[in-house]
Amino acid sequence: MTPERKYEPFRKVMVPIVDGCDPTASLTVAKLVADEDHLLLAALIPVPEGQSLSGGAARAQGLRRFLSKFPRAERIRPQVSHHPWTELASLIKEMKPDLLILEWPATLEALGVNPDEFLAKPPCDIALVRGPIAPRPRNILVSIRGGPYSELALRMGLVAAEAVGARLNSLHVRSPETAHTNSQRRVAQKREAAFKGIAAVLANLPEVNQHHLTTEIPSEAIVRFSRRSDFVIIGSTAQYGKPGLPFGATANRILKESKKGVIIVKTKRPVPANLQQEAIGQRAISVLVDKWFAENTYHADEFADLAHLKRIKEREGLSISLAMPALNEQRTVGKVIRSLQKALVGARLVDEIVLIDSGSTDKTREIAAGLGIPVYIHQEILPQYGARHGKGEALWKSLYVTRGDLILWIDTDIVNISPKFVYGLIGPLLVNPQLQFVKGFYRRPLHAGSRLQAAGGGRVTELTARPLLNLFYPELSGVIQPLAGEYGGRRRMLERLSFFSGYGVETGLLIDAFEQHGLSAIGQVDLQERIHHNQPLEALSLMSFAIIQVMISRLEKRYGREILQDVNKTMKLIRYSDERFFLDVEEISELERPPMAELPEYVKDRRNS
Repeated sequence: MTPERKYEPFRKVMVPIVDGCDPTASLTVAKLVADEDHLLLAALIPVPEGQSLSGGAARAQGLRRFLSKFPRAERIRPQVSHHPWTELASLIKEMKPDLLILEWPATLEALGVNPDEFLAKPPCDIALVRGPIAPRPRNILVSIRGGPYSELALRMGLVAAEAVGARLNSLHVRSPETAHTNSQRRVAQKREAAFKGIAAVLANLPEVNQHHLTTEIPSEAIVRFSRRSDFVIIGSTAQYGKPGLPFGATANRILKESKKGVIIVKTKRPVPANLQQEAIGQRAISVLVDKWFAENTYHADEFADLAHLKRIKEREGLSISLAMPALNEQRTVGKVIRSLQKALVGARLVDEIVLIDSGSTDKTREIAAGLGIPVYIHQEILPQYGARHGKGEALWKSLYVTRGDLILWIDTDIVNISPKFVYGLIGPLLVNPQLQFVKGFYRRPLHAGSRLQAAGGGRVTELTARPLLNLFYPELSGVIQPLAGEYGGRRRMLERLSFFSGYGVETGLLIDAFEQHGLSAIGQVDLQERIHHNQPLEALSLMSFAIIQVMISRLEKRYGREILQDVNKTMKLIRYSDERFFLDVEEISELERPPMAELPEYVKDRRNS
């Protein structure tokens, strides 16, 4: 069985096979960064103007024989043309490859392409290859100076190194500011600012061996380092127009002087003249998010063997608590408890289940107590600290009344309850000791009148939470459902986090877990589908308002600057009654509870337990 890749290979890579040109280096690179069945091989036979195209028949037969050596690739029949570049450009437009790999300079010359025009406006992301390229490299060098194409260079290096188990080295060469004119110094400063985004990614990639140098002649240092590698990957310059320097001075010198293979990359995406260099570097964050998503995304079905989970739990000497917040859930709470009691407590995987009620006025508490579940009213726990409304308050106080080393929370309004909602969360924490916090995700059907939309739920997630995380915490952009009510973590982490009392508790915990422990400490698990009672639009508006407050609160903490005042924490709701619109004011103030580990009562209780 082939192990799952951490770094996704390129999905569609095109390699032009041009008559008269040796495609060995391009094909070698293509096989390193993409599976063979994701290769597009486009055969082209250039015929000079004035000569009959029929003269290319024999050469077309030869190329068809060559293409037959790649049975899994998508092979495009040979094109015989006076204008081969026009043919290739049409194919690129039709096939939309993720990456075009060309030999430099032979293929461009054979196609009759002007290098400056091609590089100024490439038809897609490109990699220009100058051999030799080892088919199974042992050492790969990626030169990262912070330019706009560093992300593509790093991605190619990571995919290629993983494919063959090669050692990947990154080289960051900075120029001494004192050695430049004012104009050159500004360029160097912008490049260093852009490198910050790449540096944040590299800090989370232990498989990359980082090297940093300060020198007046960057190209000389890169050439020197390339001698220790099988080939070097470098981004092209963002600006063109100097005759004889199509890639910029540094890349051109490396092409000329390095005796090892060289790959020069450039993205199709244009670089506007006014684009902040800092933003360029931040694009590389997608490499980090892709890696996290591949490594830390699980499926509940992976953990269906409860006996196996129990053996790990006992071997590690861990105990597990399940706390269920509830408010007027008499319709579903009984089924939820019975399902989890039988499967999880009966299997001795979960050690305790408790209900944390928030003042239900129906029979929620009676039903839970009748099933032998300890019931707590969160307003009565730690009364000396006052009673607040909100789910977050119930979760915070559940830390005080539970005993487990691992603490899981699930909502009690789940119609299609299944034990996988719990063991799916337990599994990643048991099999991966590095994980501190695990979030569930699922499809959420939305009832629209008599119709059921299969994936219409999660409206606050998609319209508020995820856009804000993408904007301010892009590292968390791979979290599919940051607001999911099914999640948990290790007590030693949770007891050191502060809890928002209301709707914003999930957002606050996720951001704090990331800020304090890093992205690699967070996991997510597919729980498949969750059916529950959908909230009306007005309630969703209040949730969004609370989540935005939490986000701003965390940004205030990060930057040490107050943005919101108390006056900003009331929301005017538009209501309609008696054929008229009017305004109603509701206060939605997300108050914060301190880490439980800071409460003397908790410390004393844990010491005595």
